[in-house]
Amino acid sequence: MKIYKRFKQENRVTLYNGDCIKLLKQIPTETVDMIITSPPYCIGKEYEDPHNDMQSFQNEHKRIFPDIYRVLKPGGSLCWQVGYHINDASVFPLDFFIYDLFIDKSKGLEYPLMLRNRIIWTFGHGLNSTQRFSGRHETILWFTKGTGYNFDLDSIRIPQKYPGKRSYKGPNKGNLSGNILGKNPSDVWDIPNVKAQHVEKTEHPCQFPVAIPSRLIKALTPIDGLILDPYAGVGTSGVAAIIEGRKFAGAEIIPKYYDIAIDRIEAAEKGYLKIREDVPVAEPDLNSSVAKLPEEFANARGIATDGEKKKEAD
Repeated sequence: MKIYKRFKQENRVTLYNGDCIKLLKQIPTETVDMIITSPPYCIGKEYEDPHNDMQSFQNEHKRIFPDIYRVLKPGGSLCWQVGYHINDASVFPLDFFIYDLFIDKSKGLEYPLMLRNRIIWTFGHGLNSTQRFSGRHETILWFTKGTGYNFDLDSIRIPQKYPGKRSYKGPNKGNLSGNILGKNPSDVWDIPNVKAQHVEKTEHPCQFPVAIPSRLIKALTPIDGLILDPYAGVGTSGVAAIIEGRKFAGAEIIPKYYDIAIDRIEAAEKGYLKIREDVPVAEPDLNSSVAKLPEEFANARGIATDGEKKKEAD
Protein backbone atom coordinates (compact mmCIF):
# COMPACT_ATOMS: atom_id res chain seq x y z
CA MET A 1 0.00 0.00 0.00
CA LYS A 2 1.40 3.37 -1.01
CA ILE A 3 0.92 6.38 1.26
CA TYR A 4 0.52 9.52 -0.83
CA LYS A 5 1.50 13.03 0.19
CA ARG A 6 -0.93 14.76 -2.18
CA PHE A 7 -4.66 14.06 -2.09
CA LYS A 8 -6.48 12.22 -4.85
CA GLN A 9 -9.87 10.58 -4.37
CA GLU A 10 -8.60 7.18 -5.48
CA ASN A 11 -5.81 7.17 -2.83
CA ARG A 12 -6.20 4.57 -0.10
CA VAL A 13 -4.15 6.74 2.28
CA THR A 14 -3.05 10.35 1.99
CA LEU A 15 -0.81 11.72 4.74
CA TYR A 16 0.40 15.29 4.38
CA ASN A 17 3.32 16.65 6.44
CA GLY A 18 2.35 20.26 6.99
CA ASP A 19 -0.45 22.70 7.83
CA CYS A 20 -3.84 20.97 7.51
CA ILE A 21 -5.31 23.92 5.60
CA LYS A 22 -3.04 23.02 2.66
CA LEU A 23 -4.41 19.48 2.63
CA LEU A 24 -7.99 20.70 2.98
CA LYS A 25 -7.60 22.94 -0.08
CA GLN A 26 -6.71 19.82 -2.14
CA ILE A 27 -9.89 17.95 -1.19
CA PRO A 28 -12.94 18.46 -3.45
CA THR A 29 -16.20 19.73 -1.98
CA GLU A 30 -18.49 17.15 -0.32
CA THR A 31 -16.21 14.10 -0.65
CA VAL A 32 -15.47 13.19 3.01
CA ASP A 33 -17.73 10.79 4.93
CA MET A 34 -16.39 11.62 8.38
CA ILE A 35 -14.00 14.08 9.96
CA ILE A 36 -12.56 12.95 13.28
CA THR A 37 -9.78 14.56 15.26
CA SER A 38 -8.41 15.71 18.57
CA PRO A 39 -6.93 19.19 18.07
CA PRO A 40 -4.15 20.71 20.23
CA TYR A 41 -5.59 22.22 23.44
CA CYS A 42 -2.97 25.03 23.72
CA ILE A 43 -1.85 23.94 27.19
CA GLY A 44 1.91 23.92 26.68
CA LYS A 45 2.51 20.41 25.34
CA GLU A 46 5.81 19.84 23.55
CA TYR A 47 4.17 19.91 20.11
CA GLU A 48 2.49 23.29 20.74
CA ASP A 49 3.74 26.84 20.39
CA PRO A 50 4.45 27.97 23.98
CA HIS A 51 2.78 31.31 23.19
CA ASN A 52 -0.53 29.67 22.22
CA ASP A 53 -3.52 30.30 24.47
CA MET A 54 -7.31 30.11 24.37
CA GLN A 55 -7.44 32.84 21.77
CA SER A 56 -5.06 30.80 19.60
CA PHE A 57 -7.35 27.78 19.94
CA GLN A 58 -10.38 29.80 18.91
CA ASN A 59 -8.59 31.45 15.98
CA GLU A 60 -7.38 28.10 14.65
CA HIS A 61 -10.90 26.68 14.61
CA LYS A 62 -12.30 29.77 12.91
CA ARG A 63 -9.56 29.44 10.29
CA ILE A 64 -10.28 25.82 9.36
CA PHE A 65 -14.06 25.70 9.77
CA PRO A 66 -15.01 26.85 6.23
CA ASP A 67 -12.96 24.06 4.67
CA ILE A 68 -13.90 21.24 7.03
CA TYR A 69 -17.55 22.10 6.46
CA ARG A 70 -17.02 22.34 2.69
CA VAL A 71 -15.33 18.95 2.25
CA LEU A 72 -17.85 17.03 4.41
CA LYS A 73 -20.68 15.30 2.56
CA PRO A 74 -24.31 16.10 3.41
CA GLY A 75 -25.18 13.45 5.98
CA GLY A 76 -21.53 13.10 6.93
CA SER A 77 -20.31 13.11 10.53
CA LEU A 78 -17.98 15.53 12.30
CA CYS A 79 -16.46 14.09 15.51
CA TRP A 80 -14.38 16.46 17.63
CA GLN A 81 -12.62 15.02 20.70
CA VAL A 82 -11.51 17.65 23.21
CA GLY A 83 -10.76 18.06 26.88
CA TYR A 84 -10.08 21.16 28.91
CA HIS A 85 -7.84 24.19 28.59
CA ILE A 86 -6.24 24.63 32.01
CA ASN A 87 -4.35 27.63 33.29
CA ASP A 88 -3.50 28.97 36.74
CA ALA A 89 -6.86 30.66 37.10
CA SER A 90 -9.46 28.18 35.89
CA VAL A 91 -10.54 25.21 33.80
CA PHE A 92 -12.28 25.89 30.47
CA PRO A 93 -14.34 23.11 28.80
CA LEU A 94 -13.29 23.32 25.16
CA ASP A 95 -16.39 21.56 23.86
CA PHE A 96 -18.46 24.60 24.90
CA PHE A 97 -16.55 26.75 22.43
CA ILE A 98 -16.57 24.08 19.69
CA TYR A 99 -20.33 23.67 19.98
CA ASP A 100 -21.00 27.41 19.78
CA LEU A 101 -18.66 27.91 16.82
CA PHE A 102 -19.82 24.96 14.72
CA ILE A 103 -23.52 25.65 15.27
CA ASP A 104 -23.17 29.39 14.68
CA LYS A 105 -21.00 29.10 11.55
CA SER A 106 -23.34 26.60 9.88
CA LYS A 107 -26.56 28.37 10.84
CA GLY A 108 -28.60 29.37 7.80
CA LEU A 109 -26.69 27.05 5.45
CA GLU A 110 -28.47 24.35 3.43
CA TYR A 111 -27.10 21.65 5.72
CA PRO A 112 -26.52 23.10 9.20
CA LEU A 113 -24.49 21.05 11.64
CA MET A 114 -26.60 19.24 14.21
CA LEU A 115 -25.29 17.80 17.47
CA ARG A 116 -26.28 14.14 17.80
CA ASN A 117 -24.35 13.20 20.93
CA ARG A 118 -22.02 14.67 23.51
CA ILE A 119 -20.06 11.53 24.33
CA ILE A 120 -18.14 11.33 27.59
CA TRP A 121 -14.89 9.38 27.29
CA THR A 122 -13.90 8.28 30.78
CA PHE A 123 -10.63 6.62 31.79
CA GLY A 124 -9.40 5.33 35.11
CA HIS A 125 -5.88 6.73 35.21
CA GLY A 126 -4.19 10.11 34.74
CA LEU A 127 -2.54 12.95 36.59
CA ASN A 128 -3.59 13.34 40.22
CA SER A 129 -4.60 16.81 41.35
CA THR A 130 -4.39 18.24 44.85
CA GLN A 131 -6.20 21.52 44.14
CA ARG A 132 -9.32 20.10 42.42
CA PHE A 133 -10.88 16.72 41.60
CA SER A 134 -8.58 14.73 39.31
CA GLY A 135 -9.66 14.87 35.67
CA ARG A 136 -10.78 11.51 34.36
CA HIS A 137 -12.85 12.34 31.29
CA GLU A 138 -12.90 14.21 28.00
CA THR A 139 -15.69 14.72 25.48
CA ILE A 140 -16.45 13.81 21.88
CA LEU A 141 -18.95 16.01 20.05
CA TRP A 142 -20.68 14.14 17.23
CA PHE A 143 -22.29 16.46 14.69
CA THR A 144 -23.96 15.57 11.40
CA LYS A 145 -24.13 17.79 8.34
CA GLY A 146 -27.88 18.06 7.94
CA THR A 147 -30.62 15.75 9.14
CA GLY A 148 -29.94 12.55 7.19
CA TYR A 149 -27.06 10.39 8.41
CA ASN A 150 -25.76 6.83 8.77
CA PHE A 151 -25.87 5.07 12.15
CA ASP A 152 -25.04 1.35 12.33
CA LEU A 153 -25.70 0.52 15.98
CA ASP A 154 -25.35 -3.24 15.53
CA SER A 155 -21.68 -2.89 14.54
CA ILE A 156 -20.72 -1.38 17.91
CA ARG A 157 -22.96 -3.10 20.44
CA ILE A 158 -21.25 -4.17 23.68
CA PRO A 159 -21.98 -7.11 26.04
CA GLN A 160 -24.90 -6.68 28.44
CA LYS A 161 -24.18 -6.73 32.16
CA TYR A 162 -27.16 -9.09 32.64
CA PRO A 163 -27.64 -10.90 29.31
CA GLY A 164 -30.03 -13.43 30.88
CA LYS A 165 -32.52 -10.78 32.03
CA ARG A 166 -36.13 -11.51 30.99
CA SER A 167 -39.25 -9.35 30.68
CA TYR A 168 -41.43 -9.68 33.79
CA LYS A 169 -44.69 -8.39 32.33
CA GLY A 170 -46.46 -7.54 29.06
CA PRO A 171 -46.67 -9.59 25.86
CA ASN A 172 -42.95 -10.54 26.08
CA LYS A 173 -43.16 -11.77 29.68
CA GLY A 174 -40.64 -14.54 30.24
CA ASN A 175 -38.69 -13.78 27.07
CA LEU A 176 -35.14 -12.47 27.01
CA SER A 177 -35.36 -8.66 27.10
CA GLY A 178 -31.99 -7.73 25.59
CA ASN A 179 -30.77 -7.53 22.01
CA ILE A 180 -29.08 -10.74 20.87
CA LEU A 181 -26.05 -8.75 19.57
CA GLY A 182 -25.53 -6.78 22.78
CA LYS A 183 -26.52 -3.37 24.11
CA ASN A 184 -26.08 0.22 22.97
CA PRO A 185 -22.73 1.47 24.37
CA SER A 186 -24.48 4.68 25.53
CA ASP A 187 -22.89 8.13 25.52
CA VAL A 188 -20.40 7.29 28.31
CA TRP A 189 -17.43 5.27 27.04
CA ASP A 190 -15.01 3.69 29.51
CA ILE A 191 -11.90 3.15 27.38
CA PRO A 192 -8.35 3.18 28.86
CA ASN A 193 -6.25 6.16 27.83
CA VAL A 194 -2.84 5.64 26.26
CA LYS A 195 -0.34 5.80 29.11
CA ALA A 196 3.08 4.24 29.82
CA GLN A 197 2.26 0.52 29.63
CA HIS A 198 -0.51 0.76 27.03
CA VAL A 199 0.20 -1.48 24.06
CA GLU A 200 -0.38 1.43 21.63
CA LYS A 201 1.97 3.94 23.33
CA THR A 202 4.29 6.03 21.13
CA GLU A 203 6.33 9.21 21.75
CA HIS A 204 3.22 11.38 21.48
CA PRO A 205 2.20 12.71 24.93
CA CYS A 206 -1.54 13.05 24.15
CA GLN A 207 -2.32 10.04 21.98
CA PHE A 208 -5.88 8.76 21.97
CA PRO A 209 -6.70 5.03 21.76
CA VAL A 210 -7.58 3.35 18.46
CA ALA A 211 -10.86 2.11 20.00
CA ILE A 212 -12.37 5.63 19.90
CA PRO A 213 -12.09 6.30 16.15
CA SER A 214 -12.76 2.63 15.36
CA ARG A 215 -16.08 2.71 17.17
CA LEU A 216 -17.13 5.95 15.47
CA ILE A 217 -15.95 4.84 12.03
CA LYS A 218 -17.87 1.55 12.20
CA ALA A 219 -21.07 3.22 13.37
CA LEU A 220 -21.09 6.31 11.18
CA THR A 221 -19.45 5.54 7.82
CA PRO A 222 -19.79 3.06 4.93
CA ILE A 223 -17.12 0.56 3.90
CA ASP A 224 -14.61 2.35 1.64
CA GLY A 225 -15.83 5.72 2.97
CA LEU A 226 -13.29 8.52 3.34
CA ILE A 227 -12.11 9.50 6.84
CA LEU A 228 -10.30 12.80 7.41
CA ASP A 229 -8.17 13.84 10.39
CA PRO A 230 -6.77 17.39 10.08
CA TYR A 231 -4.57 16.96 13.19
CA ALA A 232 -3.43 13.38 12.63
CA GLY A 233 -0.72 13.18 15.30
CA VAL A 234 0.75 9.67 15.23
CA GLY A 235 -1.96 8.43 12.88
CA THR A 236 -4.46 6.83 15.25
CA SER A 237 -7.47 7.75 13.09
CA GLY A 238 -5.62 6.44 10.04
CA VAL A 239 -4.89 3.16 11.78
CA ALA A 240 -8.58 2.80 12.68
CA ALA A 241 -9.67 3.66 9.13
CA ILE A 242 -7.41 1.00 7.58
CA ILE A 243 -8.46 -1.66 10.10
CA GLU A 244 -12.14 -0.93 9.43
CA GLY A 245 -11.80 -0.96 5.63
CA ARG A 246 -12.05 2.78 4.93
CA LYS A 247 -9.88 5.32 3.11
CA PHE A 248 -7.94 7.94 5.04
CA ALA A 249 -6.60 11.46 4.58
CA GLY A 250 -4.74 13.30 7.31
CA ALA A 251 -2.28 16.09 8.01
CA GLU A 252 0.41 16.30 10.67
CA ILE A 253 2.70 19.29 10.94
CA ILE A 254 5.46 17.81 13.18
CA PRO A 255 7.88 15.59 11.21
CA LYS A 256 8.62 13.03 13.95
CA TYR A 257 4.92 12.37 14.56
CA TYR A 258 4.32 12.23 10.82
CA ASP A 259 6.99 9.52 10.48
CA ILE A 260 5.47 7.52 13.35
CA ALA A 261 2.03 7.84 11.73
CA ILE A 262 3.37 6.40 8.47
CA ASP A 263 4.95 3.45 10.30
CA ARG A 264 1.77 2.73 12.28
CA ILE A 265 -0.55 2.93 9.28
CA GLU A 266 1.72 0.64 7.26
CA ALA A 267 1.86 -1.81 10.18
CA ALA A 268 -1.93 -1.73 10.49
CA GLU A 269 -2.32 -2.46 6.77
CA LYS A 270 0.03 -5.45 7.09
CA GLY A 271 -1.82 -6.69 10.16
CA TYR A 272 0.95 -6.59 12.77
CA LEU A 273 0.30 -3.34 14.63
CA LYS A 274 -0.52 -4.02 18.28
CA ILE A 275 -3.73 -2.39 19.47
CA ARG A 276 -5.98 -2.80 22.47
CA GLU A 277 -9.26 -4.43 21.42
CA ASP A 278 -12.44 -2.50 22.17
CA VAL A 279 -13.50 -4.69 25.09
CA PRO A 280 -14.82 -3.82 28.56
CA VAL A 281 -12.22 -2.73 31.11
CA ALA A 282 -11.11 -5.72 33.21
CA GLU A 283 -11.94 -5.74 36.90
CA PRO A 284 -8.85 -6.05 39.15
CA ASP A 285 -8.04 -9.36 40.82
CA LEU A 286 -8.68 -8.55 44.47
CA ASN A 287 -6.27 -11.30 45.53
CA SER A 288 -3.32 -9.73 43.68
CA SER A 289 -0.71 -7.91 45.76
CA VAL A 290 -1.29 -4.55 44.07
CA ALA A 291 -5.04 -4.70 44.76
CA LYS A 292 -4.71 -5.46 48.48
CA LEU A 293 -4.74 -2.57 50.95
CA PRO A 294 -1.18 -2.01 52.29
CA GLU A 295 -0.78 -2.00 56.06
CA GLU A 296 0.56 1.57 55.97
CA PHE A 297 -2.58 2.80 54.18
CA ALA A 298 -4.85 0.87 56.51
CA ASN A 299 -3.18 2.30 59.61
CA ALA A 300 -3.41 5.85 58.23
CA ARG A 301 -7.13 5.35 57.56
CA GLY A 302 -7.79 3.69 60.90
CA ILE A 303 -9.04 0.40 59.48
CA ALA A 304 -7.88 -3.19 59.92
CA THR A 305 -6.16 -5.11 57.13
CA ASP A 306 -7.22 -8.62 56.14
CA GLY A 307 -4.23 -9.98 58.01
CA GLU A 308 -5.17 -8.16 61.20
CA LYS A 309 -8.79 -9.36 60.88
CA LYS A 310 -7.54 -12.94 60.55
CA LYS A 311 -5.37 -12.59 63.69
CA GLU A 312 -8.36 -11.29 65.65
CA ALA A 313 -10.48 -14.20 64.42
CA ASP A 314 -7.81 -16.68 65.54
